[in-house]
Amino acid sequence: MPLWAQLESALRARLDAGEFDDRFPTDGDLVAEYQVSRHTVREAIRHLNSTGILRRERGRGTVVNRAFDQPLGALYSLFESIEASGAVQRSRVIALREERDAFVAGQLELDRDAPLVYLERVRYADDEPLALDRAWLPMAVAAPLLDSDFEHTALYEQLDARCGLRPNSGWERIAPVVPGGRERELLQMRVGEAAFFLERLSSADGHPIERRTTTIRGDRYRFVSTFEAGVAPALVASAT
Repeated sequence: MPLWAQLESALRARLDAGEFDDRFPTDGDLVAEYQVSRHTVREAIRHLNSTGILRRERGRGTVVNRAFDQPLGALYSLFESIEASGAVQRSRVIALREERDAFVAGQLELDRDAPLVYLERVRYADDEPLALDRAWLPMAVAAPLLDSDFEHTALYEQLDARCGLRPNSGWERIAPVVPGGRERELLQMRVGEAAFFLERLSSADGHPIERRTTTIRGDRYRFVSTFEAGVAPALVASAT
């Protein structure tokens, strides 16, 4: 293996062990520690940058991209996923209001003009933007949410506490996307960087209660799936 590839492999092992969570060494530190040229160090770092493991920031140098793992096939809360990783979760609420949307109402099995609760938030992990989250719920059951403070709380917690409902089934679809200008700005992404686009329809006891879309940074989030021989995953038919 080339020398830079050997260094990249060594750094990957240390990153996987969580050794650089607080601070990643400078190029000079790595030159001194591994007794290699600065060119070798920069080539190894360039490859780690290209995979999204590291990134260079003006004024901070090289920093570690903290990624969050989420198992597929589970009804989860993004709030709980971030908190469980040890990161500090908070949200910036962009909109919390009554809204009407014929398409969403149809998915929630409501009349076309039925009023909805609409919540739009930027989700942060350790003060870095992770996702742009939009959720619609029937006003008939979710009106108390309009008085909630979603800066540091989970939607499902508030739905349970204020409305006596909690999703227990549903489906989710995940697709790659290159965010547009507004989403890219809110998530502090560079032009051309990819993200995941998640669509979710959640139900409580067989009744749809939430339509949600989430644009989530591809360099910060990973989906993990388990498998078993002879067992096929459930599929959701949809039109694209």
